[in-house]
Amino acid sequence: MEDERIIDLYWRRDEDAIAETDRKYGPFCHTLALNILSVREDAEECVSDTWYRAWTAIPPLRPEKLRLWLGRIVRNLAINLWHRNHARKRYDGMETMLDELEDCIPSPVTVERTVEDGELGEIISSWLEALPPEDRTLFVRRYWYGEPLNTLAADVGMDAGNLAGRMFRLRQALRAVLEQEGIAL
Repeated sequence: MEDERIIDLYWRRDEDAIAETDRKYGPFCHTLALNILSVREDAEECVSDTWYRAWTAIPPLRPEKLRLWLGRIVRNLAINLWHRNHARKRYDGMETMLDELEDCIPSPVTVERTVEDGELGEIISSWLEALPPEDRTLFVRRYWYGEPLNTLAADVGMDAGNLAGRMFRLRQALRAVLEQEGIAL
C-alpha cells in the first residue's frame, strides 16, 4: 500500500493503518531497533511504541516521507531505552557504535552545546554530501541505522577488518572537518 493511503487511514482513524504500517515498515523498524538494542523483546517494544506514536501524531501531522519519519521515531525510542537500561550492561550494539564515534563527536550536554548542535548537524550533513556515495551509505548505515560491521562487510564484499579500517578513516576525516570548523572535541 502506498504511503499516502496509509496516512489517509490514520486521518480517518481506521485501525487498519497500524496493520498496514506494520506490514510495510515493520521489518525496517524492527531491524533498526534491534541494531541499537541487541535485545529482541526491547526492539519489539520500541516498534509497538512507534505505532502508538504514529497513531497519536497523525493527525494533525502528515509526514511527507513516512519511512524516514517512522525510522526517526523508532531510533529515538530505541536510544532512549538503551540509555535507561545501559547501567545493566545488557546492550552492546549501541555501545560499540558510540565507542567508535567517541573521538569525533563531542558529548557534553550544555546550553552552548544545544545551540551548537544545529551547526554540528549542518557540518556533518555537508561532510556526508561530499563523500563518495558508497562511503556515505556505509557511514549512514553504520552510525544512523546501527548495522553491524559484519553485515556491511558482507553486503559490499569486503573483509570485516578492512571495512573497520575504512570506517576508522571516515571517522578520522569527520574529526578533521569538525576540528577545522572549530568544534571542540
